[in-house]
Amino acid sequence: MKKVLIISSSLRGGSNSEVLAHEAEKGAMDAGHEVEFLSLKGKNIKFCIGCLVCQKTYKCVQDDDMANIIGKVQNADALIFAMPIYYYELSGHLKTFLDRCNPLFPQQNKFNDVYLITSSYDDAPTASDRAVNGLKGWIECFEQSRFAGVLVGGGVNEPKDAANRKDLRQKAYELGKNI
Repeated sequence: MKKVLIISSSLRGGSNSEVLAHEAEKGAMDAGHEVEFLSLKGKNIKFCIGCLVCQKTYKCVQDDDMANIIGKVQNADALIFAMPIYYYELSGHLKTFLDRCNPLFPQQNKFNDVYLITSSYDDAPTASDRAVNGLKGWIECFEQSRFAGVLVGGGVNEPKDAANRKDLRQKAYELGKNI
């Protein structure tokens, strides 16, 4: 059994990436894993100010919701990030979140496998490539971690379009089940 943390970074209610993230959650739970679903929607997450105090103290000087989230990331065995693709790149909210994980850099962390679920209007298989590369850059900072896979949820635009796509929902479920 693994401890799986799913982080949804979409700010849109009923978003396609969140629909797919919930399917991955079901798959991981059916596989017997301990799963926590965390939405960044409504969370107060400030930009990293680059002071690097966290490299010595292992905590950020800023007082926001990241203080309660960072330990969850550190203690998870597997991470699944879910996000919409905007302009073929990491969403701003997820990028800000990843930057704020800087206190984890000098520490021992449990997470080994990191997955990405994306949703986009563009249904090309390459629509998420830049976002994947951005996440891989973050992962490379953690020696014990590896990029374990991506689900490219293309061809969805309106909220909950993914709910009507059995193929995408099944792929998301299988991603969670195979962690």
